[in-house]
Amino acid sequence: MYVGTQYFGTSKHEMEFLARHGVTHFDASVSGLDADTLLRHREEAAAYGVELEMIHIPPQHNVALARDPARDREIETVCGFIENASKAGLRGLNYNFCILNAEKAGGLVQRTAPRAGRGGTSYSSFRLSEYDNETLSEAGVVSREEAFERAAYFLERIIPVAEEYKIQMACHLNDPPSPRLNGVEKWNWPVFEGLKRFSELVDSPYHGFNFCCGVAAEGLENPAEELPPIVQYFAERKKIFNVHFRNIRGGLHDFCETWPDEGDVDMYQLVKILHRAGYPYMLMPDHSPLHPDDRPPAGVSSRVTQAWAFQFGYIIALIQAATKESKARS
Repeated sequence: MYVGTQYFGTSKHEMEFLARHGVTHFDASVSGLDADTLLRHREEAAAYGVELEMIHIPPQHNVALARDPARDREIETVCGFIENASKAGLRGLNYNFCILNAEKAGGLVQRTAPRAGRGGTSYSSFRLSEYDNETLSEAGVVSREEAFERAAYFLERIIPVAEEYKIQMACHLNDPPSPRLNGVEKWNWPVFEGLKRFSELVDSPYHGFNFCCGVAAEGLENPAEELPPIVQYFAERKKIFNVHFRNIRGGLHDFCETWPDEGDVDMYQLVKILHRAGYPYMLMPDHSPLHPDDRPPAGVSSRVTQAWAFQFGYIIALIQAATKESKARS
């Protein structure tokens, strides 16, 4: 288990930022998904001692919205991404299966007005009472059963290809989990039951989660008590391929994203659970609180900030502490 990150390119500025903060593995934002481009980015990162192990693939709108025959063409495209990732030596691909607002840029996450945080930062937040939940999205009304049918259609076609090329397919959780938003019942609510069902749609070691602790917590009444056994369940079954290490205050229908050390969830407890389960991959920041003075230079990732540097150090320290505690007990 080690610190990682996402959404970084492979420029000198970005790679030196990661290297000096102890981040040696990442999931990149890349300029193309052909094998040659992926390999070039891997080589550029390796020159700084950083390993590119995964990438995000773009949302497949027609798959999520079950638009035929376009969804079959998109599935073929994803199968091509899988083959290219294998040729470039990647471990896996991260993707979203999100029906609500599938076609809107930045529409995969639903939020309301931000809340004030420490040091003048602002926290991404959601309050159902402040949210327009009456307006339907382009998806219309979609039940959980329909959501799972669409997911199964997708997975039954891509996972055999992932098995052939030995590429892990890591699905991110819908953010936020909710019984119904804008007419769409999200497949990952109730959280535990929804994730179990999704993980069992196909039986394969290459089918799992880009597991976001923050998103899972957002759908729970009491995240401090309910989240740890959920993490343990999927970690022990080797269904977690990445961890988005994010904390919140609140829970279902009323939450804000916080700094990792001040939310309701004991993040050290989660690290110890992952360590005991033998989780072998990245713990990465997902989002961070924002501050107007904490801006990246032009032309590089928006994550080249103090906020992300703080989170890298926090994660490294927790991993070291959990490892030492485990050795002391043995």
